[in-house]
Amino acid sequence: MPESPEGLLARLAAAGIAAETHHHRPVFTVAESRDVSMRLPGGHTKNLFLRPAKGDGPFLLATLEADRQVSVNALARLAGAGKVSMASADQLEATLGVPPGSVTPFGLVNAAPGAVRFVMDRQLADGFDRIWVHPLTNAASTGLPPAELLRFFAGLGHPCTLLDLGDPN
Repeated sequence: MPESPEGLLARLAAAGIAAETHHHRPVFTVAESRDVSMRLPGGHTKNLFLRPAKGDGPFLLATLEADRQVSVNALARLAGAGKVSMASADQLEATLGVPPGSVTPFGLVNAAPGAVRFVMDRQLADGFDRIWVHPLTNAASTGLPPAELLRFFAGLGHPCTLLDLGDPN
């Protein structure tokens, strides 16, 4: 059974990670989240869950700054993932335990180590004191220091690779 948002937040607290969670209406896209993000200072994210085109190898989870424009192919090349395509809703739910519209790096709490390669935009990781991600539901946002997020996942067997995606402007 996938972790619940409450269980996730308890795990963060048990790991000594000070996280702040705000509940809001469900948001499914970056555009829908604009009014929410305006009230929460820090870096805001979007996430892509990709599958290898040939079905071999781990999935790829990419966490990017919300307004970052990058092609999926360019992202996959930078990550060394080869050809990829969007994972299906069934693959997303089976691997990360979340439905479409709720993709989040916190879904890694439900993934076996090695099943997903986790990559993050270096500018997001290094450019903000706090970033905001969904806590397994798109009806809330949890803010925490990027280094703490990465430490938490490394402890779960999901180390992150930081990618230099270039200047977003």
